[in-house]
Amino acid sequence: MSEKKPDSSDQHGLQRSLGIWSAAAIVVGTVIGSGIFIVPSAMVKNVGTPLTVFAVWIVGGLLSLFGALSYAELAAALPEAGGEYVYLREAYGRFWGFIYGWTQMWVAKSGSIATFASGFFIYLTYFRPELDHVWAVVPLPLGEGGSPLPIRYGQLLGMGLIAALALLNYSGVRASGNLQVIVTCIKVGLIAAIIVAGLSSSRGSGANFHTTVPAIGGIPGFFAALVAALWAYDGWNNVSMVASEVRKPQRNLPLALILGTSGVIVIYILTNLAYFYVLPASAVASNDRVAGEMMQRILGSRGAAGVSIAAMISIFAALNGSILSGSRVPFAMARDGLFFHRVARIHPVFLTPGVSILTLSTWAALLVLSGRYEQLYTYVIFSSVILYGMATASVIVLRLKRPSMYRPYRTLGYPIVPIIFVLGIACLVVSTLLKSPRESLMGLALILLGLPFYFYWKRRTPV
Repeated sequence: MSEKKPDSSDQHGLQRSLGIWSAAAIVVGTVIGSGIFIVPSAMVKNVGTPLTVFAVWIVGGLLSLFGALSYAELAAALPEAGGEYVYLREAYGRFWGFIYGWTQMWVAKSGSIATFASGFFIYLTYFRPELDHVWAVVPLPLGEGGSPLPIRYGQLLGMGLIAALALLNYSGVRASGNLQVIVTCIKVGLIAAIIVAGLSSSRGSGANFHTTVPAIGGIPGFFAALVAALWAYDGWNNVSMVASEVRKPQRNLPLALILGTSGVIVIYILTNLAYFYVLPASAVASNDRVAGEMMQRILGSRGAAGVSIAAMISIFAALNGSILSGSRVPFAMARDGLFFHRVARIHPVFLTPGVSILTLSTWAALLVLSGRYEQLYTYVIFSSVILYGMATASVIVLRLKRPSMYRPYRTLGYPIVPIIFVLGIACLVVSTLLKSPRESLMGLALILLGLPFYFYWKRRTPV
């Protein structure tokens, strides 16, 4: 007997207000942050030639698309709040769901939100350099190397931005979803303008595609560049976290994942074509802000200012999408009794997980203030990648464990597609462990700090 088709309405009181455009905007808006403006520099320094950089973008894009194809089956079959938390719980048990949720709440998603907020003010300093001035110094050994902690005006602005978007998301998912669509459309339009400006520039030359720079090269260099590309593609999975608020989830979630990820691949490749058409490999390698350098050559200071505006809008969309999606993970944990029970509350008027939104946003704002979020995020990369691989493998595990589950969408190319993605993640895990063993082990230690809480909440909650 096959399992019952899930109800199209959310059983926990959340409102299904997000349509296909809002869902796709979450995919595109959270993937395209600041990475496309900076990572080509690191990539060409690893592989040495523009043509190899394109190969890396294609491979990374295909791997991400394979992940999206796998998640599409999971999202359509299990359209609940929490995304990977739900997939890991259903495939491997509550413990692995908790480990994922704990990681997202305290380091991964909160650190990502803090990174976006700080990146926004960094680009804003192009227009208002005084934001980089120190507002106050905390006379405690909380700063770099145990020094006093400086607090800059821009950090306060970043915290304020998080607070404003948290309140918007608190007041209704429809409003935050509409904002995501609008800002993502503006973002894509500005990036399209950068692409057109580059490819139509009289300063461009096809000869730049054949320039080279000294690089690591070979398989090690290719894989190092692939790591950078995969982080630039990271975020396509976020829409699954708000699955319980997407209308017609069995149809719209797979469409949003596949179309959104495919669209990002096209945007990234076209953007890099523009970069390397205008700039030789040496210029890309020597500039962390590649888009700004390209537009500076084409339009002078006006072009560089335009890139700063595009980057801020891009980061703003990623920040809103991260708060919108990430807040559903602690909500899902609390709903299952594996987190503070108040976090599972739904606002009686706005029908949003308001306490969860405020909890995640407050912690992320504190990470902005501490200035140490980047270190925390580096520590957790190793564990997070393992959990992503396990979540994708859930497609195979659940096919075996629950063969009668209602699956309105089935992964194209199953089982090859999820296996290839998991193998790619396995290579990334090994590479991260070999390159950063200290950070990887400390990341695992941070995750292990959650174990006492898991066993405490588990004892208090009947299965």
